[in-house]
Amino acid sequence: MHGSIDRRILVNFTADPTEIQQLLPPVFRPKLQRGLAVAGICLIRLKHLKPKGFPDFMGLNSENGAHRIAVEWEENGETKSGVYIPRRDTSSRLNAWLGGRFFPGRHYHADFDVRETADSYHVAFDSTHHTQISITARAIAQFPQDSVFDHLDQASAFFESGATGYSPNGSHELDGIQLHVYDWNVTPLEVTQVKASFFEQNGISVRFDNALLMTRAEHEWRSVRSMHIDRGHLT
Repeated sequence: MHGSIDRRILVNFTADPTEIQQLLPPVFRPKLQRGLAVAGICLIRLKHLKPKGFPDFMGLNSENGAHRIAVEWEENGETKSGVYIPRRDTSSRLNAWLGGRFFPGRHYHADFDVRETADSYHVAFDSTHHTQISITARAIAQFPQDSVFDHLDQASAFFESGATGYSPNGSHELDGIQLHVYDWNVTPLEVTQVKASFFEQNGISVRFDNALLMTRAEHEWRSVRSMHIDRGHLT
């Protein structure tokens, strides 16, 4: 699938690795930064999403939210890194119906509230099972000095390495997908308000660390092999 990332905000938190492990299938372990687990929400607006080679007017547009946890796992004797995505939400009822059938991972329908200017962003959604997210932020030039990452390039590389994501599909398998961004580039955001109910509802204490912005990026999604939850191997 090919399209454009019109806007992508990565809202990033740190957490105790032992707590985060409770949300992970046994095959995964948290990928650590300065001894802490890294989790967050990806708020992404997709435009013209369609099979590669199809014209843009045939593509789908949608607002989407994905709760993400940076993880590592062993595969054929090699350590791999990516993200585990325990929950996906979307403004598109079609995407919600297709998720787990034709799109990797189950998707929940959500009502999004989006207000943006040239340098400010407010994105919120209210989804099923009382899952809510809200963030207000503005573009800045300097990466926060109190982050677990030393600088913007280090944070950028950490999240770029998490291109492969696995999501539960309601069975004993994890659906896999890989995001390929043609020109990866992120800039920092200053967050003035953030709320994320998912982690609190699951008994996880998180601390806001940073937020990153990507805009107008051509990309494609590539399927990867599914993974059995119980046995922890690819099929």
